[in-house]
Amino acid sequence: MDVKSQASTCSEHYNKWKSLALSSRTPEDSRKCLEKAFFWLELQTAFLVLFALEKTRGSDSNAKEKIMLAKARLCKKLAEYAKQTLNEIGG
Repeated sequence: MDVKSQASTCSEHYNKWKSLALSSRTPEDSRKCLEKAFFWLELQTAFLVLFALEKTRGSDSNAKEKIMLAKARLCKKLAEYAKQTLNEIGG
């Protein structure tokens, strides 16, 4: 997935959860939605920073390794988010 698609996906999810938080009836529901919104905002920022680093320092082998590790951590974070969401749906 290219950075434009990643940023777009994160932005869509952020806006969805932000809207749900603003329309929530209880503070608890609003808090849960805001946590998800901030997750997507943080993820979008991380993707953009890694893209910028890749473009500016991508030829440095040490930087390449660190960027790959950061991408792996983002993948792990997304997997944990998906697992948590599935647990919430499953009850």
